[in-house]
Amino acid sequence: MKKVLTLCIIHQHPKVLLGIKKRGFGMGKYNGFGGKLNDGETVEEAAKREVKEEAGVTVEDMHKIGIIDFKWQDKPEVLEVHVFKANQFQGEPNESEEMKPEWFHVDAIPFQKMWPDDKHWFPLFLQDKKFQGKFLFDNSDNILEMKLKEVKEI
Repeated sequence: MKKVLTLCIIHQHPKVLLGIKKRGFGMGKYNGFGGKLNDGETVEEAAKREVKEEAGVTVEDMHKIGIIDFKWQDKPEVLEVHVFKANQFQGEPNESEEMKPEWFHVDAIPFQKMWPDDKHWFPLFLQDKKFQGKFLFDNSDNILEMKLKEVKEI
């Protein structure tokens, strides 16, 4: 069973905009902005809506840079996450009920407070390289297996 999700990260070199998750899945971790698709939405529409809801900004030049499948050892569901990169946006990042946005220098990304897979694919993201990946976690969110490759097209 697959569940399609979005993840959008704003990158204005040398800074990236991440948010600390205030509730729910991934609470206490820094991440990009994203979530589930609403009925009838494309992944692009969902990604833009989620950034607006969670960070209060409207992304403009967003493009898909990766697709990652996440699975947990004892759960049947696979999370298919479409990763987007945006450089330009309108508005000022604001805290929402779900996320508190914060800018980080690319040399000071808080990987120790992020999902453990992020440190593997984030360098590709920062270099604007497209990628596909699969990560299998145990029930404590440790990586058991991973596959990650750079691709020409997403």
